[in-house]
Amino acid sequence: MLLLSVEFSGQQVRRITYNNINVDVVIDKPANPIVDVIVAFHGTVMSDTQILAAAQNTLVRVKEITDRDDMMIVSVAYPQEGRLMGEGIREAEAALLWVKEKSRKVLKKKVRRIYLVGHSQGGYVVTRLNTMHATDGVIANAPGPLNLVLRCGLEEAGQIGQSAVCLLMRQTYGTTTQNPDAYMARSLLNFTAGHRSPILFVQGLQDAQIQLASWPAFKQQITDCTTCQSRQFVEIANGGHTALFDSPEAQAAYNAFIGN
Repeated sequence: MLLLSVEFSGQQVRRITYNNINVDVVIDKPANPIVDVIVAFHGTVMSDTQILAAAQNTLVRVKEITDRDDMMIVSVAYPQEGRLMGEGIREAEAALLWVKEKSRKVLKKKVRRIYLVGHSQGGYVVTRLNTMHATDGVIANAPGPLNLVLRCGLEEAGQIGQSAVCLLMRQTYGTTTQNPDAYMARSLLNFTAGHRSPILFVQGLQDAQIQLASWPAFKQQITDCTTCQSRQFVEIANGGHTALFDSPEAQAAYNAFIGN
């Protein structure tokens, strides 16, 4: 059955279409006729049967840390299963452009400012989107994978557990030794230039080592960028992978970033 629009616990679940690309979103909208919008992106899940629940959970978590009660949140259930890392950017971009160009007519709201918020692979998504389209600001929490050559190489060596991401990469491109360029092309380290909007990165320094191993290089490349808008880094010494949602310091920086 085609999902068009369903109410779920005060949230509206809607299938949207932009340029013939369909994607499900979860929408929480205030009564205000004029709104700022957060377009939110969840992290990695094992199956696309889980992406709607992940989008709903991400909406709740983002709403909990947002001091403003006049923000509309559109949480995107972008697909992952059976796709190479980064291919969900197609649906993510469609959702962003739908918010920019169609949401006023469909949702009866005048959109003033648009922010992107992403966690983990969602942070990867919003970081990449920032190289494609300008918004009013981007917040990326623990964005990754930063370096698929490193991550998938460790999997090949049996030093860390296997993942669907790297398995599909190996099936498509061979190993990291055979074809490292293909792995790096899909790594977030390959998207550190041309950022079109201000961006805030939040990284817990107690995150997994596979994330922290490449974090200094990623941070330095973003810092050195000469074709980027303003960049801000908040590192939480005792924070883990979900630092944005756990740390008062990170949340204060986030709320200052999205303003009033």
